[in-house]
Amino acid sequence: MAGDTKQRTARLSGRRSADLSGFREVQRLAYECAEAVAAQLRPGVTEREAARMQREWLRERGVRDWFHLPFAWFGDRTAFANFKIPLQFFPTNRKLEPGMPFILDMAPVHKGYAADIGYSGSLGLNPVQDRLMSDLQAHRVLILEQVRERRSLREIYENVERLMTRQGYANRHRAYPFGVIAHKIDRVKERRWSPTAFGFGTQSLKGLASDALHGHREGWSPLWSPYHFSDHRPQPGLWAVEPHLGFRGTGAKFEEILVVTDSRDPEESAFWLDDDLPHVRRWAEEKAA
Repeated sequence: MAGDTKQRTARLSGRRSADLSGFREVQRLAYECAEAVAAQLRPGVTEREAARMQREWLRERGVRDWFHLPFAWFGDRTAFANFKIPLQFFPTNRKLEPGMPFILDMAPVHKGYAADIGYSGSLGLNPVQDRLMSDLQAHRVLILEQVRERRSLREIYENVERLMTRQGYANRHRAYPFGVIAHKIDRVKERRWSPTAFGFGTQSLKGLASDALHGHREGWSPLWSPYHFSDHRPQPGLWAVEPHLGFRGTGAKFEEILVVTDSRDPEESAFWLDDDLPHVRRWAEEKAA
């Protein structure tokens, strides 16, 4: 799988290939952070402490800007239980307990490249979350297939939701602002000082707002949602995609970059930026077992 991604990247134009390498590098850095922090989690650690651990780990490796600051959700907060307002997404003093599921979510900007990732795990065994993670593989396959078929983003969203229903799960990305399953990401101009507002990097917010304005004029949106403004074919670019399953107070998701191009070759028209990620390796190991 990793070899397929490298071959696709090599066939793209030189500039685009270099850009994809930059995005892949920061995405891998974010997942390395998630695995490192997950390995340090212990009973009694709070969401706020876990979020700070992510920030510090990334800052030690040169990250100075963010699409959004790191999040951490423990227990039933992994399923966004009773989330009603955006402030509930921010880390709290909820303490981690044995067997409790957790999700780490971070979106660093490094060397002008952005990533947005989600990492699901548990402190010890959690069979429910294990099952959720296994069943997420079908969503990764479905999303890629239907993007390559150039179905509308809204239709793909609805089909992902139908698959969740058949699996017996609740769609928890419905709880996100605008119910998004994905959003576009792009290069971010590097600055010595990069302020944040409401947990989001101002440079990244400006870029997303610019995309929204540009897309509105041309009939597309940088937000992939169940609403009419997403009723268009996939727009070429990079999309941070995050299907999020919930079941009785337990949630799980992955989040990674999907590359969409204007190529007529189905395999090159859309592909996951990197197939060497923790959840993909997990599924390969399950298949081999």
